Amino acid sequence: MTGQVVLAATPIGDARDASPRLVHELATASVLAVEDTRRLRRLCERLDVVPTGRVLSYHEHNETRRTPELVEMLLAGERVLIVTDAGMPSVSDPGYRLVAEAVRHDIPVTCVPGPSAVLMALAVSGLPVDRFCFEGFLPRKAGARSRALAELASERRTMVFFEAPHRLAAMMESLAEQFGPQRQAAVCRELTKTYEEVRRGGVAELAEWAADEVRGEVTVVVAGAPSGDDDRDLEAVTEAIRERVEDGERLKDVCREVAGQTGLSSRQLYERALQRS
Repeated sequence: MTGQVVLAATPIGDARDASPRLVHELATASVLAVEDTRRLRRLCERLDVVPTGRVLSYHEHNETRRTPELVEMLLAGERVLIVTDAGMPSVSDPGYRLVAEAVRHDIPVTCVPGPSAVLMALAVSGLPVDRFCFEGFLPRKAGARSRALAELASERRTMVFFEAPHRLAAMMESLAEQFGPQRQAAVCRELTKTYEEVRRGGVAELAEWAADEVRGEVTVVVAGAPSGDDDRDLEAVTEAIRERVEDGERLKDVCREVAGQTGLSSRQLYERALQRS
């Protein structure tokens, strides 16, 4: 009889958010595959629970190698609990590879629902939540980051990102360049922790704020692209830009000025004007 994979959502900051079921699974699972064994120890101390199963490290550096070992344990009937540092495993955290292999071997997979930085950030952002997508971490290098955001510039759904605090200002500057300076966003910092903070505003404004060194865990929520009515406005703006260029003004300068006035993306205006020329 095969075992079962259990993805365990853990608190993202406040241990009081742990569910009774999480406590039970920590105490009874036969194998605990853990992103950071030291963090697990601290969490168990706060929850006053003592794991009885084997504790194995399972993180980005050994996930590929350890997954086959865990599959063998599952096929032998073990109940394997996946525990990452915070939130739901497999969402920008280890877990996906094991789930994929478990599915391939017809091994049951379930999860312990619980805290999620993605959903909490959406809920408190003040932005539309009826449709959204999760984009994880953007590329670290500026060129790759800009290209990734250029592909998302027309995305209509609200977008959620994770970002390292020391790269937040650069991310916001890239957002302002690709999406326009007035595109609305919310930076959610240290969710559920003592110094929880949510900053809302245009991405250019948030870039200036982030330049003063932001600390802590960061989740960024960004409004989707404007609707069809705004597309018609964009056509009118593009036509006005073309007329100014025909009168002798430099296209790049006009696009930058209009972007500052309208909140539209300077790059989008530039490319659209070139297409119409």
